[in-house]
Amino acid sequence: MVGVDAASPAKASTDAVTSHHVGNIFIAGRSTAGKQETQKVISSFTGKVDSTTTHDTPMLVATDQEGGDVQVMSGSGFSDIPSAMDQSTQPREQLLASARTWGKELADVGATMNLAPVVDLVDVATPSTNEPIGRWGREYGRDAATVTAQAGAFAEGMKASGIIPVYKHFPGLGRVTANTDTASGVTDTTTARSGDAAVGIFASAISGGAQVIMVSSATYSLIDPAAPAVFSSVVVTDMLRTEMGFTGMVITDDVSAAAQVKDVPAGERAVRAIRAGCDMVLASADPTLAADMAKALVSTAQSDPAFAARVDESVTRVLALKNSNQS
Repeated sequence: MVGVDAASPAKASTDAVTSHHVGNIFIAGRSTAGKQETQKVISSFTGKVDSTTTHDTPMLVATDQEGGDVQVMSGSGFSDIPSAMDQSTQPREQLLASARTWGKELADVGATMNLAPVVDLVDVATPSTNEPIGRWGREYGRDAATVTAQAGAFAEGMKASGIIPVYKHFPGLGRVTANTDTASGVTDTTTARSGDAAVGIFASAISGGAQVIMVSSATYSLIDPAAPAVFSSVVVTDMLRTEMGFTGMVITDDVSAAAQVKDVPAGERAVRAIRAGCDMVLASADPTLAADMAKALVSTAQSDPAFAARVDESVTRVLALKNSNQS
């Protein structure tokens, strides 16, 4: 999934689709252009779908429309969405209705997926020290029950409008003190593999029918200290798939520009993520790296039958998701 700037798409984004057959886009950045102009940007990419680009397979069109400081699309025709923390104080039915409206706004411009809700559990005592989530009020409350209920209402509203919600950032990004986008060596030292409330929120989402889960790029020392979660088969395959029973699509957090993974060559990032059990690699912040990632996946699959089989598993899940969203 390659990033497409909402205001001014880069040539690299176009090339990723037309030359490297990348079949999904993420509308990135911040745009106040409103519905009409945003729809034009999206249709300029979805209109490229044909037998030579995506083998006539429709695109997933994602964005970050969380609310508060994280809202890519705004302007005429788009609501000003409150932060998740503010959303968490609304009556559940009110939030569900609001999310249905916000989802329809996305569907109206051609989006099919929202990389939200954030279901990370932030330390109630020191939320401001949690750089990626708590500092910005991106969480749906400070206890697992509230997060589960309110994020669930947001997701339900999105789904009712035809938008696929994405629960993030497994196994939880609410306890770290640095942001994986801007810092390396980000490590969670407290989240446990089982019996942890933060992980339990994701278990509830799975029980509720979650279709897509995003995996964090932080490292979790009590789960797998050897690798960031997006590169960890312990986290993705053993924990999320086998132990928690998730059968839907797994997408990485951005691995194109995140400082957490900068020491790994771009192509190798994609290979490691898929080998770990992820189904889709997100290259949202730096679309220029999508080509290297696509090439690495193809070349590795051609030379490694086991990896090719792993790719086939992911392709099957992605196609199933696309088909379910069209039905």
